Amino acid sequence: MVKKINTKEFNEEAVKGISVVDFSATWCGPCKMLAPILEGLSEEMTEVSFYNVDVDEEDALSEQYGITNIPAVLVMKDGVKLDILVGFKPKDVIKGEIEALL
Repeated sequence: MVKKINTKEFNEEAVKGISVVDFSATWCGPCKMLAPILEGLSEEMTEVSFYNVDVDEEDALSEQYGITNIPAVLVMKDGVKLDILVGFKPKDVIKGEIEALL
């Protein structure tokens, strides 16, 4: 399950273990296409925590991580940014990128 979080929750939860954070917006077409892919991956990759951040609601957090284009998928381990995937990507590409960082 992809959990929608705010900045406070991000600072409490996404900094533990391996986290995939989808920065998106409700008006973003590619973001809507990416959401079910990440939902599916969250069910397959149970060792990874999946989150969603709305850039319109959490602009300071987006700015902190340099998110200027969406969708942007931030991959973190123990609070350290490992990679950011920008734009829509197919499921196998996203899964491969996450697995390469595990």
